[in-house]
Amino acid sequence: MSKKPSKGGAPALDMTPMVDLAFLLVTFFMLTASFRMDEPVTVDPPSSIGEVALPDNHLMVTIDDKGRAFFGISNGTAKMAALREMSKRYKVPFTDQQIVKFSGLPSIGVDIKDLPRYIDASEQERKGFQPQKGIPMDTITPNNQLKDWINLGGTEAVRTYEAAKKKAAESGSDFKAEKPRYAIKCDATTKYIYVKDVVKTFTDLKIYQFNLITSLEGGGTVIEPTK
Repeated sequence: MSKKPSKGGAPALDMTPMVDLAFLLVTFFMLTASFRMDEPVTVDPPSSIGEVALPDNHLMVTIDDKGRAFFGISNGTAKMAALREMSKRYKVPFTDQQIVKFSGLPSIGVDIKDLPRYIDASEQERKGFQPQKGIPMDTITPNNQLKDWINLGGTEAVRTYEAAKKKAAESGSDFKAEKPRYAIKCDATTKYIYVKDVVKTFTDLKIYQFNLITSLEGGGTVIEPTK
């Protein structure tokens, strides 16, 4: 006995809610996403077979093939606090707008006296900014700005971390952030003497544990623990 043909026709699927959801997601990402600024210097680190990922919460010194040192803090709040302390120490004033703008810069490689002009420059102007000789790290004179950046930046990064940890404990929420870690990233052709000067800056501050950034042979970035 043959089945009677359906009078309702082929089933239809209303895609309107799915399309609406897609547009909502696109709008959300457009409004909340932030564009990462380019690094002021590009280095090609030596390769390794390590498999440890670079932690999100870190302070990093980058050394290019010319020996110039660049400094960056991943935490924007700690970065602004460190700039305020450096401003007091070196008597270089910064406006509130410059301090906020500074928090979005991935790293810097200029003398602090040139930093206000560097912050106010456009991203394209920063690529050819002069003078950009790296952060001074003179171990003979008191002008070891890199040492002060590491010292003050590390203090503020830990303080920000502890405050966030305490706030999470008080609210009863999970806290999974890592404690700030120090790292050095250099070009594969960077002379050892330049790296040695940065290591000495760390050890002068009694920082004996940091990570060396390398390039994974199969692609990606890893860290090599050093004590």
